[in-house]
Amino acid sequence: MNETQREEFLEGVHVGIVSIQEPGRGPLAVPIWYDYKSGGELWFLTEKETRKERLLSASVRISLCAQDERPPYRYVTIEGPVVSIEAADLERDVRPMAHRYLGREGGDRYTETEGAPSIDDTILVKVRPEHWLSADYSNE
Repeated sequence: MNETQREEFLEGVHVGIVSIQEPGRGPLAVPIWYDYKSGGELWFLTEKETRKERLLSASVRISLCAQDERPPYRYVTIEGPVVSIEAADLERDVRPMAHRYLGREGGDRYTETEGAPSIDDTILVKVRPEHWLSADYSNE
């Protein structure tokens, strides 16, 4: 994929797999919802006091892979530093992310149920993509 194609792909709705180095073990790799706008930072939400949150800190480097599981397969992987970690906001962060993945009605239901993480226990993590790897097997 060229730069425009990979950024457009990453902007799409995919479940990403984030990988975070863990001393003395293999990297932690877990699925996440994420958001990205071309040329900007990738961001995701996670809960406090989890293994993922404990491994994250400003300037730690992470990788994220997003893929299309339907043939012909496509994927984009980014790698870069965490540039900020801050408290998440329900209206600025959580609800828009839920709308992205579940649609407006489903996202509103998700954010208003007891099953959703507490906003007090949620952080926003921003990553600056520095290295990219991508493939689009429909071009073969």
